[in-house]
Amino acid sequence: MHGPTFMGNPLACAVAAASINLLLHKDWSEEVQRIAAQLTLHLRAAAHLPHVKEVRVLGAIGVVELHEPVDVAHFQAYCVEQGVWIRPFGKLVYLMPPYVITDRQLELLCDAVVNYVLASRPA
Repeated sequence: MHGPTFMGNPLACAVAAASINLLLHKDWSEEVQRIAAQLTLHLRAAAHLPHVKEVRVLGAIGVVELHEPVDVAHFQAYCVEQGVWIRPFGKLVYLMPPYVITDRQLELLCDAVVNYVLASRPA
């Protein structure tokens, strides 16, 4: 989709090479396990809400799936007010944080998701 924009871009290539180097020389699996544990802990509050279809975590990815599509504009405005940036997709609110995220930063992301879902409960 963005081939012409990023194809062969020297900066993008340097960043990719540095990222691969970090992954090859650091035990990133510990970070994935840490993130997965934090996502599981902090997103579980949304799991039993009636308008939530499923909460799932796979590695460093956390997803809150709703029964109805997310109002993207409203959700993003709410997130910006909370000091975070999260982009939902259809019925999915998903988090794919970088491995360098702190536990506190991850808690802020999860709190924004859970609090939005709590506040958007159907009447």
